[in-house]
Amino acid sequence: MAAPARYAVIGNPVGHSRSPRIHALFAEQTGEPIAYTRLEAPEAGFAAVAEAFFAGGGSGLNVTVPFKEAACAWADTLSKRARAAAAVNTLRAEADGRRHGDNTDGAGLLRDLRDNLGVAVAGRRLLVIGAGGAARGILPTLLDEAPGEVLIANRTAERAERLAAERPGVRACGLEALAGQGGFDVLLNTTAAGLQGQMPALPGELLASGAAAYDLVYADADTPFMAWARRHGAALVADGLGMLVEQAAESFAVWRGVHPRTAPVIEALRGG
Repeated sequence: MAAPARYAVIGNPVGHSRSPRIHALFAEQTGEPIAYTRLEAPEAGFAAVAEAFFAGGGSGLNVTVPFKEAACAWADTLSKRARAAAAVNTLRAEADGRRHGDNTDGAGLLRDLRDNLGVAVAGRRLLVIGAGGAARGILPTLLDEAPGEVLIANRTAERAERLAAERPGVRACGLEALAGQGGFDVLLNTTAAGLQGQMPALPGELLASGAAAYDLVYADADTPFMAWARRHGAALVADGLGMLVEQAAESFAVWRGVHPRTAPVIEALRGG
C-alpha cells in the first residue's frame, strides 16, 4: 500500500492552526489518502523550509501569515487568481518538479460570506483593514462582485495606497484617517493583530446600520475586532473559521481534484 501523500501548512506562528484537523476531516469524508502537518518557518526562512519540504517528497503546502507574498515570488507557475492577488496560499508539486501557486482565499471568503452567512457584497460599501497578503488574496474576488465602494485602511498609509493603486476605483488611507469616512456595510479585518489580542483604535461610526463585521482570523472567543463590532452595534459579527474551511476545501480540490463538503466540517470545528 502506497504511503499517503504529504501536505502541510507553513507559517509563523502556526501552532494555533486548525488546518491539520480540517484536512483530516476532508480526507475521512472523501477517502483521499493524505497526511497533513504544520511547518513553522523563520520569518526570513520561507524558501528554505518550503524547498526542503518539496525536495523530501511533499505534495502540497498551505501558506499562511506572513508568507503569502513570498510564496507568490517563489512559485514556478501561478494560477490566474494567484496572479491577480499577487499572493499565494496554496502550493502544489507538479509531475515535472515545478511548484504551482494558487490563491483560494478570495473564493473561501466569498463562499462563507454569501453562502454561509447571507452577506451580499454587490453594491455595498466595503472597508478592508490591512494591506498585507491576506488583503491581496481577497481583493480580486471581492471586486469581481461589483461592490459600491472599497476602502483599504492600513496602519502605514503608503502600503494601503500601493495596493489600492493596483485596483482601479479602490481608495486607500491610513487608520488615523478613518474618522469622517462614514458608515460601511461590510468591514473586513485582514490583519493578524487579533492573534496577539490587539486591534487598532477604530471609530464606532464606521459601522453602518445593519453592518457585517468579519475578522479573517479565528479564535475560541471573540477577537478584539469582533468585540469592538459588537459594542458598536454590528448586525452580524463573525470570525474567519468559515473562510478557513472554505478556502481549505478549495485547496484540497487543487491538490486532489475532489471538493469536500464544508458544512459538516465547520459544524465539527464549532463543537457541534
